[in-house]
Amino acid sequence: MIRKLQAVVLDCADAERLAKFYADFLGGRAVPDPEDADWVEVSGFEGTPLACQRVDGYQPPQWPGQEHPQQLHLDFDVDDLDGEEERALALGATVLERTDQLRPGVNWRVYADPAGHPFCLCLH
Repeated sequence: MIRKLQAVVLDCADAERLAKFYADFLGGRAVPDPEDADWVEVSGFEGTPLACQRVDGYQPPQWPGQEHPQQLHLDFDVDDLDGEEERALALGATVLERTDQLRPGVNWRVYADPAGHPFCLCLH
């Protein structure tokens, strides 16, 4: 029986850089594995733990295209969409779509982390 989700692991070209992005964004810390230079965990924040894993030949997802599909994305609840967008961009994220400005009644925006993984900021 599965008791809990241990971690969400994101493939990337630079595990240390991506883990630092998420650690700074979530208020946690990046913890490199002393035995595996390709693995960095993000801990010290509320929620499911994240880990970043360097893989050879990493190809970032293309959103919304399907040549390199997103396969998964992360959703983050926020109280201040504009403020958290500004913080995410300062940390290295890029805007993919300001969905709330395109579709009436929608309360999220789509971004890419520094490795190209899509994530959403959702107004809570």
